[in-house]
Amino acid sequence: MVRWPEVKKGGKHNVTVTGATGHVGRGIAERLLAWGDRVRAISRKAETLTSLTEKGAEAWPGDLLDTEFLTGAFRGADAVFAMIPPNPVAEDAREDQRKFAMSIADALGAAGIKHVVALSSVGGGLASGTGTIAGLHEFEERLRQVPGLSATILRPTYFMENFLYAIPLIREAGINGGAIKGDVPIGMIATRDIAEAGAEILSDATLIGDSVLELLGPEDLTFRQATSILGTAIGMPDLQYMEFPDADYRNALLAMGFSKSVANSYLEMNAAISDGTIQNTVTRNASSTTPTTLEDFARSVFAPAYKGTAAEAEA
Repeated sequence: MVRWPEVKKGGKHNVTVTGATGHVGRGIAERLLAWGDRVRAISRKAETLTSLTEKGAEAWPGDLLDTEFLTGAFRGADAVFAMIPPNPVAEDAREDQRKFAMSIADALGAAGIKHVVALSSVGGGLASGTGTIAGLHEFEERLRQVPGLSATILRPTYFMENFLYAIPLIREAGINGGAIKGDVPIGMIATRDIAEAGAEILSDATLIGDSVLELLGPEDLTFRQATSILGTAIGMPDLQYMEFPDADYRNALLAMGFSKSVANSYLEMNAAISDGTIQNTVTRNASSTTPTTLEDFARSVFAPAYKGTAAEAEA
């Protein structure tokens, strides 16, 4: 059995990071490594972890549905970052999320983990009517059932990185668009700010009891306002946001390879944003407001990606 080095009082912490190749997981792992903590990085394939192992991480390639593997990866950790990976081809979106939640929770319990930081979403307190977010609600509840586990639930708002998926549409049609209403304000957050918040908690590893941390970005914006900001950054200040009918949006997702179940789950989530259901669950305050503006993101990440120079974008 591979064992962590012993951590003495006042020393660095051993942290296992799931989803270590995603925007949030990779950002957390990189910060922890830079701060001197020891990191086990989990991803399906070892080769995707090279950038982290070069910085000192221990690669643990494997499947999050393999509870035995996951228990071994968690064992000895002072804290764990846990998340359910997206699966656009799941035949049953909710059941797929449930399986991951059960495997992660069972492994945390079997490994005797005391502290976990889990990625959920705004609206995670609602049990239904929010599409894929309702599955994260179940994840939260499952973690709270693990004996002896203290959980910090991160509930970030809409990821700014989601706008990167609009680049082909902007290039080909000269518009941005989606199924969310264009005039409904919502917080938008850069994943770097989620990673910063999560890494700070994990590096401390003294959490006692359960808590929820909402992360809402610096301000609320409508999708029309956001589109104007993004357009300005790429030299298209008049870029327009178009609202797509649900049927067209669903067909677009299906054409991209999404399952019917996942596509429908996304549509339900978008509807819950459009009618304010999700936004009405949160309250902006100093602790929930994060620093990176959409203008910053547009300049440092979106514009380089649009121009084909994404490697120059800030992490």
